[in-house]
Amino acid sequence: MRTNPTRIIAAIAALGLAAGLSACTNANDLATGSAKAKTQGYDVSSITKQDNIAALLPAGALGADGRLDIGAATDYAPAEFLDANGKPIGYDADITKALGKVLGVEATMHSASFDSIIAKVGTEYDAGISSFSITNERMQNVDMIQYVRVGSQFNVAKGNPKGLDVSDHLNLCGKVVGVQTGTAQADALEADNQSCAAAGQSAIDIRSYDKQAEATSALVGSTLDATYSDSTVAGYAVETTNGAVQTIGEVEDAAPQGVVLQKNSQAYAAIQAALQYLMDEGILTDILKSWGVEGAALSNATLNPAVSE
Repeated sequence: MRTNPTRIIAAIAALGLAAGLSACTNANDLATGSAKAKTQGYDVSSITKQDNIAALLPAGALGADGRLDIGAATDYAPAEFLDANGKPIGYDADITKALGKVLGVEATMHSASFDSIIAKVGTEYDAGISSFSITNERMQNVDMIQYVRVGSQFNVAKGNPKGLDVSDHLNLCGKVVGVQTGTAQADALEADNQSCAAAGQSAIDIRSYDKQAEATSALVGSTLDATYSDSTVAGYAVETTNGAVQTIGEVEDAAPQGVVLQKNSQAYAAIQAALQYLMDEGILTDILKSWGVEGAALSNATLNPAVSE
């Protein structure tokens, strides 16, 4: 989950990328061992303009060019990342195109460093769609429309051959678990090791990897007992390994993510209605499924929802 750049400082040093990296960078980065990039998502060509929703978009609300310009840190598979040709892909990229179809406008996703996007919403970008966790602090400065709910989840090898039970993290004591360097999941396992020590059990052997695909490949190769990542990333690993790994346990610490808009944006009603349309028609669910993500779609495109932190 993307809250701030602190979780990815080590990955930045290793990969030489801008602040905001929390997963893989592009299709080439993903092609590591057994984990290979998926580059084709949802075909939005069948989505048609909805005149009643497009009518909610005032003239000039999208600037002189009339284009829906979206800012995204395209380094976070499977939400938004780059293919081998430098083209933005992922479920957020497909959502961007789908919104354009519903509104009857051209929609373009622009690559940017994660921590620069919010400041440019309302000037350079009409909105930001980049796995933004909805927080009360953010909603003091921008409006946010929820669309997905993302948490943390474990992967194990297909069939869970080691019989791992993750319903209680104490069951991980003495196990070998892979994480991506600098993630919230890495921090969570470090905290779990304090519980292991208090219970008189062996520590979790936490293996950190620069790229999530490397951790997935290690899991397929039986180097690890499990991996721990964002729930969307866990689902994507199932997709990219053709089912050689599987998710287990419940999605933990799930929280909504949202589209970022300038406060009181003229475009908010149209974008909110377009998102709701994608939800009601099942298109949002289908987009997520096309990237190996199950169960993350929300049913209400609520503006500035109440969240706890």
